[in-house]
Amino acid sequence: MNPGRKRLLLINPANTYRKGYLLRRESKQAPLGLGIVAALTPPEWSIKILDENFREFRFREAELVGITAVTASVNRAYEIAAIYREKGIPVVLGGIHGSSMPDEAIRFVDSVVIGEAEGSWNRLLDDFQAGRLQKTYTSGLSDMKSAPPARHDLFHPGYFFASIQTSRGCPMDCEFCSVPAFNGHQYRLRDPQSVVDEIASVPHQLLYFVDDNIIGYNKAAEDHAAAVFEGMIRRNLKKEWFAQASLNIIEKPELLKLAKRSGCRMLLIGIEAENAEALKDSNKKVNLRLGVDNYKKAFRMVHREGIAVLGAFIYGMDSDTTTSLKNRTKYILSSSVDVTQASVMTPLPGTRLFEKFKKEDRLLCHDFPKDWQHFHFSDVVFNPARMTPKELAESTNHAYRQICSMNTIRMKFLRTFWNTRSLRSAVWAWNSNLNYRSVGMERPSEYRY
Repeated sequence: MNPGRKRLLLINPANTYRKGYLLRRESKQAPLGLGIVAALTPPEWSIKILDENFREFRFREAELVGITAVTASVNRAYEIAAIYREKGIPVVLGGIHGSSMPDEAIRFVDSVVIGEAEGSWNRLLDDFQAGRLQKTYTSGLSDMKSAPPARHDLFHPGYFFASIQTSRGCPMDCEFCSVPAFNGHQYRLRDPQSVVDEIASVPHQLLYFVDDNIIGYNKAAEDHAAAVFEGMIRRNLKKEWFAQASLNIIEKPELLKLAKRSGCRMLLIGIEAENAEALKDSNKKVNLRLGVDNYKKAFRMVHREGIAVLGAFIYGMDSDTTTSLKNRTKYILSSSVDVTQASVMTPLPGTRLFEKFKKEDRLLCHDFPKDWQHFHFSDVVFNPARMTPKELAESTNHAYRQICSMNTIRMKFLRTFWNTRSLRSAVWAWNSNLNYRSVGMERPSEYRY
């Protein structure tokens, strides 16, 4: 290493209480935010990413340390930060939790980047080198048109998928979602050519588009997605990919066909619940507009293009009872959803749901920051409206045992192959179900008192 270059160490901490998606290599996701921060960093810095997704932390020398954290991993981030601060090495925290809880975060680190890093990272580095590092750095939402591609070369080589971001922001206002608070309500779109160039540059055959909705909800976002798909087709990249989409995909049949041609194998669709009352609880507007009766039609349209459906469901909405949760599980098992993501309702800080539960004194966790490790979408961390926390935990555990059983996974594999006529998509669904099985069967859901 050039002795004149300063060392920047970027750290991705892991939740030590629940391993979750880290239990299988196929479900691990690269810390894309750190790759973007690395891309923003001037060349006079030497950069290394320390990633607990693959290897437990061990101390490495650096002049400056940057840590990212979601809520479930932030306590681990604070533990690592303490090691460096004891040695007089400044630590910066970024990511969605620190942005939502900056007053908490600043007790454990030297500086907090609030919001997106593009508008403040170079200012922070200049201040650091001048010896005037500030407690917080905040900037507005960045212009994605000129956003640099992430430094994929710095990620651990063990990742199965390459993570690609084509846009940020979401105009929807789901009560449980922290995306609008962090990334804004407006779509901001990267240059499609830059996105396709980034896709072509990664060695991975498999991609995960991390966008909250790959096709968006307006004409500009749809045209942008089409341009990315067409670019992949035109350059014959032969990549296979999955992404998140909304139920409105059924209103865009031509876009769905383009997605298939560009290599789409699976779409994660936020179903949340099979009844309108529960959808109203979470302000799931698109699903309410299209109607739960159209779920079957939506799945059929996606399957017709040879694409598997990963359905996301939530257990613990305010209208939920033990009976309605049994019905949700029955619906999941009988529906043509190929892969099931079943999560316990989790009030993440920064969401309207968190503020609501806090105001109503319904949070069960109070020992922060330690208790943030339970905000992992598996534990019950609040008082449900129409059942006890114990009943919600038991209902969820019962659902996991059924949804994640090997008999169910085998049955779903055969059904996916039949519905999509695609062995590749069926294999994608099979592996994804094994990923969720690892999460669901890791340990029973708990409830916190």
